Amino acid sequence: MAQPNFFRKSPSSTLADIAALTKAHLADPVRGGLKIRGLASLDEAGPMHLTFFDNLKYADQLAATKAGACLVSARFEASVPAHVAVLRAAKPFHAFVQIAREWHGDALRPQSWFDVDGIAPSAIIDPSAHLEDGVIVDPLAVIGPRVEIGAGTVIGAGAVIGADVRIGRDCNVGARSAIQFALVGNNVLIHPGCSIGQDGYGFIFFGPDGHLKVPQTGRVVIQNHVEIGAGTTIDRGSLRDTVIGEGTKIDNQVQIGHNVTIGRHCLLAAQIGLAGSLTIGDNVALGAKVGINNHLKIGDGAQVTAMSAVKDDIPANGRWGGHFAKPTKQWFREIIAVERLVQGGAADAKGEGRE
Repeated sequence: MAQPNFFRKSPSSTLADIAALTKAHLADPVRGGLKIRGLASLDEAGPMHLTFFDNLKYADQLAATKAGACLVSARFEASVPAHVAVLRAAKPFHAFVQIAREWHGDALRPQSWFDVDGIAPSAIIDPSAHLEDGVIVDPLAVIGPRVEIGAGTVIGAGAVIGADVRIGRDCNVGARSAIQFALVGNNVLIHPGCSIGQDGYGFIFFGPDGHLKVPQTGRVVIQNHVEIGAGTTIDRGSLRDTVIGEGTKIDNQVQIGHNVTIGRHCLLAAQIGLAGSLTIGDNVALGAKVGINNHLKIGDGAQVTAMSAVKDDIPANGRWGGHFAKPTKQWFREIIAVERLVQGGAADAKGEGRE
C-alpha cells in the first residue's frame, strides 16, 4: 500500500538559495548549486536533505549523518563530516524553522479536513448567524443563533458554536470542539476536542441542602494570536471574565478554571491545572503538569518547572519549582540536604550491630 504524503512536497532549492533566505554562510561556495529537496533529522537525512545540529546530545548522529547539508553554528562547524555541506548560522534551529515555514506553510494552520470550500451541506447554521465571505464550515458542524464568524475562519467537523459567540477572522475551530459564552479574536487556533465557555466549578459546599451551585454568568475572552491545544477546557467566569491574553500558546489537555486571567505571550505545557480566580502575568512559562491553587498571582516573566504544585504567589521573573513550589535555588538546596541525610542514614544502618 502506498504511503500518503499529508503535506505539500518540499520545493527543490539550491544551497545558495537557502543561504540567502536564512542569511547563513555557505562554508564552501563551490557547493552552492547543490539541490536540496527536503528537510530531515540528522539520523534520517539523505544526500538531498537539509538538517541542523545545535545540541551535543546528538553528536553521534552528526558524525553518522548522510545529509547533503547541515545548518550548524561556528562552534560545531569542525564536527560536520566532510561529505556534508556546511551552512553556518548563529542560530541553526531558527534558520531551519525559517526554511520549514517557507516550504511547509500548509502545516502551520489547519484547513478543512474534508477539502470543503464553503459550507458543507450537512452543516447546521441558524438563519440569524452571520458568516463573512470565505468562512469554511465542515460537515456536521452546528452554529447557533446570532453567532458572528469572520472571513477566513474554518469550523471543523462536528464543532458546536453556541448562541451569540463571536469568532474573529482567520481562526480555526477544531473538530468536535464546543464553544459557548465566548468572544474569540483574530488568528486563533483551537485544536480538536476543546471545550470553551462551560460553567466553572462554583459551589457553596456542604450546606444544609447539599452543595449549592453558584450561577456562572461571566464569559471567556480569547485575544488575538492565541493557540489552544487539543482537549483543553476553559471555564467561563462566574462574575468577571476568564481571559486568555494575546499570543499565549496553550498545550493539550490543560484545565483553566473560572475567572482566570492569563497575560500576553505566555506558554502553558500539557496537563496543567489552573484553579479559579488566578492572575497570571505576561510572558509566564509553566511546565507540564503544573498545578496552581486558586486566587494566586503569578508575576510577569515567572517560570515554574514541570510537575510543581504552587500554593503561594510568585513574584515577577521568579524561577520556582517543587512540591510545594518555592524558588528553585532553595528547592535544589533542600533536595541536596535530604539526599545527604538519606546517604548518611544508609551509612549508619550498615554499621548497626558492629562492635
